[in-house]
Amino acid sequence: MYKTILKYGEDRFEEKRSEFIGYAQRVESEEEARAFVDKIKAMHKQATHNVYAYIIGENMGIQRYSDDGEPQGTAGVPVLDCIKKKGLTNVAVVVTRYFGGVLLGTGGLVRAYSHGAAIALEAGEPVEKVLGRAVYFKLSYDLYGKIQYLCGTNNWYIEDSVFTDEVEVKIYFESAIIEDVKKSVIEATNGKVVIREDDEIYYYKMENRLYPEV
Repeated sequence: MYKTILKYGEDRFEEKRSEFIGYAQRVESEEEARAFVDKIKAMHKQATHNVYAYIIGENMGIQRYSDDGEPQGTAGVPVLDCIKKKGLTNVAVVVTRYFGGVLLGTGGLVRAYSHGAAIALEAGEPVEKVLGRAVYFKLSYDLYGKIQYLCGTNNWYIEDSVFTDEVEVKIYFESAIIEDVKKSVIEATNGKVVIREDDEIYYYKMENRLYPEV
């Protein structure tokens, strides 16, 4: 399990006439991160600074940042620290600054770049990614109510139900609980159920529901 962002995020604010624009993007490699940084820099060639940071890997093994001309430690490090404090990985952040003529000082720069990163990441919607599987339960119509009851009491979300001569229910589960789930379903149906699983992949987890890659 690890945390990343669900989607592209962007937000902006002004501080003492300087405009700060924060951008966040989910990335899977350093090449993707660099491409995202280069894209934002190309969009803002006239900007005073395009500060960036990114973290990649489930163990956060790749961490890079740049102050892009701001005083050392006042820009890139605060952006990187913001990503780390939120516990996120596989994410790149760029904070663009258009200087407004008023110096912010060391503390002001740190706060501004931290805020620019934070609002971009919030716009990207931080989310957990967990290993899981699609599990299918095939059973007779008279047992369908028992599956619905189990789902209701355990907060399992039924993604799909296919009705033919029998009913086949599709639910996404975290891998860690699948064996317990199968035991519960087998017990509830007295073993009158056919269970199959898809391959294990990463899903986004929001509250009690899993979502495939988007």
